[in-house]
Amino acid sequence: MKRKQALAAAASLTALALLTTPVQAQRSKLPLDANGMPCRGVLDGAHQCITPEEATSTPEHPYRPAGQSDPRLQDPVRGFNGGPKELLYAAVPGSIVVLDVKNNYDFVKRIPFEWEPAPISPESISAMMTDPVTNMVYVSTRGHLVAIDLLTERVVWSKAYEPGTCCERGEVTPDGLHLVVGSDLKDFHRVINARTGEVERIIPTPLSMYNHNMNLSADGKVDFAAPNGVTMTIADVDTGKTIKTITFPDHIRVFVINHDGSKIYANLNNLMGFAIADVKSGKVEKIVEEPGEMWKAKWADANRVFYGHGAPMHGIALTPDDCEVWIPDAINNQVLVYDNDGPEPTLDLTKSFKTNGAPNGWITMGLDGERAYMASGDVIDVKTHKVIAQVRDEYGRHMDSEKMQDIQFDGRGHVARVEDQFSVGVPAAYAARQARARRTGGTGCS
Repeated sequence: MKRKQALAAAASLTALALLTTPVQAQRSKLPLDANGMPCRGVLDGAHQCITPEEATSTPEHPYRPAGQSDPRLQDPVRGFNGGPKELLYAAVPGSIVVLDVKNNYDFVKRIPFEWEPAPISPESISAMMTDPVTNMVYVSTRGHLVAIDLLTERVVWSKAYEPGTCCERGEVTPDGLHLVVGSDLKDFHRVINARTGEVERIIPTPLSMYNHNMNLSADGKVDFAAPNGVTMTIADVDTGKTIKTITFPDHIRVFVINHDGSKIYANLNNLMGFAIADVKSGKVEKIVEEPGEMWKAKWADANRVFYGHGAPMHGIALTPDDCEVWIPDAINNQVLVYDNDGPEPTLDLTKSFKTNGAPNGWITMGLDGERAYMASGDVIDVKTHKVIAQVRDEYGRHMDSEKMQDIQFDGRGHVARVEDQFSVGVPAAYAARQARARRTGGTGCS
């Protein structure tokens, strides 16, 4: 009897299964909403199930699907305030001020990295560089090289190296694994492990005592080391051996290199303009000078003081495509723009512009060369050569920083892109210019 009952029950279950399987199969093909329920309508961006009638937009019933709101569908650090950001980092003694590029340079926060007692001033800043591979920003001071994690905003390491020898301008190698950093006005550069801060090797620059500014070639293989002196050393980064030296007629100040590192554009003491050196020949091939009536009489008057770090100007920039050369005229509080698409650079006073009167000792190009940042605090639209904003701290005070970087972050707080602290020529931008030239028959410069 029990066996017959069991067989009958099994038969009933089988029949029920046969009846319900098509329904279950149909349900299994339906998408699930945010609550895990099958949806016979339309899933909107928030994975809510909307009836087809409601989700149909008509003149009488305009409809827009809701946006994505479920944080589980996004990166872990994203939420209502998440997403990619473009931020301007400006290093000042003891801290970094962060501003929102896309929101009129509003103040975001201040990241302290040095804690001195009140009677002791923080160390002066000599450089800032950012590494997308380590996701760290590095600040050189007169005393230390400091690595700061950009996600935690904590100091990862701080190195003094040999007392009195740290640190000057530096660059991150393209692979993100190394830093090449000048000594503090000494005659060598260090190649440093970007993760640990340990010194891997030394690049001697015996003819370039008082190392100050520097550049790396786009491939990271060649180190251009300039002292506050007249002789620049060009060295192989891997071997540390000197490739050649170039002697300029006066002290080299800020300098930049073009897209392929074949030309050097350098500020010099006692020159309102710049020198151009050919790397292959190792010779200064041209001196470009602002018209004498604009500056020589003023500079000759020893009683007049100008903010140029002891020179008529301190700063030089190439647009990424090498089309223009910019220099900050410290005597007349303006930036001079030279067209650089002919046999030699030509001053274009219609493009030149006045700054706000504050000291301007540096020019930093932003991402894609769209904006330029002056140490005077002015933000410039590169295409129109117009002042479009001012950078200020959390108290609304003018910021005078020669160490700024425009950084693009992804939605997880990691560096996606960053521009060089030196406004150098960029191979990709120059290639795009050449492509424009082929299409238009011109120089590729607007």
